[in-house]
Amino acid sequence: MKSVLLFLSDLKQNNTREWFQDNKKRYDETRQEFDTFINEVIAGIYKFDPSIGMLSAKDCVFRIYRDVRFSADKSPYKTNMGGAISKGGRKSDFAGYYFHLDPEETFIAGGKYMPQADVLKKLRQEVMYNMDEFSRILNKPSFKKTFGEMEGEKLKKPPKDFPPDFPEIELLKFKSYTVFHKCNITDVTGKDFVNYTVDTFKEMFPFIRFLNRVFE
Repeated sequence: MKSVLLFLSDLKQNNTREWFQDNKKRYDETRQEFDTFINEVIAGIYKFDPSIGMLSAKDCVFRIYRDVRFSADKSPYKTNMGGAISKGGRKSDFAGYYFHLDPEETFIAGGKYMPQADVLKKLRQEVMYNMDEFSRILNKPSFKKTFGEMEGEKLKKPPKDFPPDFPEIELLKFKSYTVFHKCNITDVTGKDFVNYTVDTFKEMFPFIRFLNRVFE
């Protein structure tokens, strides 16, 4: 990962088409290294969650080119690399696993981010009707140690069509159902980072499986 992180750091300082074209060979090499990492992670996830299907990095890794049409920031390239691993790949509607590599903050995450209103309602219903099960997942000591508390954007008031006196109403206010694990640089550049990432996703698996009942 060291060479990939170095390339991304340089790109942050030189986010222009001219610099990128001059360093295209270097990008191709680091992208191949990242794809190899993601392919190894996919293989590791498949062992405990075969529902993701037969995926490869090309199904999961996001393009480095930014869509600047509606953005005030006209920088042409993303300065991170990311991969979304779920049934159907990065464009899937399923909850899944996400890896984000960035020189400033690398993290391992997963769940369902900002779903459409009808899907979000179903997710909230699944949580409400199965609160004991969901609480056991979130409060398992190893899960809590890895991911901490659920965080993210929330409604200020209870969601429509849900009882405001529900004991765990705060969990129903979330607009996304996701968890995060920040990685330190020594882990990211270590020789065992593939296993580290797979083990983190394995800890996440019951959370992903719970959410995906909505889609299945």
